[in-house]
Amino acid sequence: MTMANTQLIPLPAFTDNYIWMLCKNGRAVVVDPGQSAPVEQALEQHGLTLDSILLTHHHHDHVGGVLALQQRTGAVVYGPASETLPACDHRLREGDTVQLPAVDLQLSVFDIPGHTAGHIAYYGQLDTGIPLVFCGDTLFAGGCGRLFEGTPVQMVNSLGKLGALPPSTLVCCAHEYTLANLRWALHVEPDNAVLRQRWEAATRLRSLGQPTLPSTIQAELDSNPFLRASQALVAKAASAYAGSQLKSEVDVFTGLREWKNNFK
Repeated sequence: MTMANTQLIPLPAFTDNYIWMLCKNGRAVVVDPGQSAPVEQALEQHGLTLDSILLTHHHHDHVGGVLALQQRTGAVVYGPASETLPACDHRLREGDTVQLPAVDLQLSVFDIPGHTAGHIAYYGQLDTGIPLVFCGDTLFAGGCGRLFEGTPVQMVNSLGKLGALPPSTLVCCAHEYTLANLRWALHVEPDNAVLRQRWEAATRLRSLGQPTLPSTIQAELDSNPFLRASQALVAKAASAYAGSQLKSEVDVFTGLREWKNNFK
């Protein structure tokens, strides 16, 4: 598989996961391979050699395929410093850099706890100059991850780091949750025209069997309630749901997370 620029490909896994693959000139890197089979199939189909595996956090649907892939390919595994992983050659924390010359990519590491205690993200620029971030289950298209191990304060800070990235940054999250998230978001901001357009576009994509990802930071800032907790209308809606005045951004976020947890 010879190409002028690095390709970014979402590989479907399980029922709604994506394993992100980067490939260039016969070499590949994958992010959060919860299953080995989709990666093995893509490697064989495109004649690729797997160089590296990047992990964002320890949940099984992100790491379940790591051992099989490493045993088959000898790929080097990178992951969060403080989490228990099936394999990890390089343990990372905020401030670290990952060099991936096979796909012409350098990635900066951010600590983004909340969904899990040691969750990390990888941020860099493709060789086309387009920025991207692999954010696992912290930020979703139209949503964010549940707080299994972290606190609302941690998640607000983590989302703030991601929201401060360049607006054109591709958001490479790990689940196809977009329609469910946007359906809820429309209850939070029913008059948000950007959100309405996004819902319609995502609905069309899914009707064609196409992924709604990657998103962009700008799209999330414009239409994701969890990145809009400081907006007056979002705070008003969250307060109405909670039945009390939510004043701080953390309180609004907490109200939104509770609302989303219970939304059917």
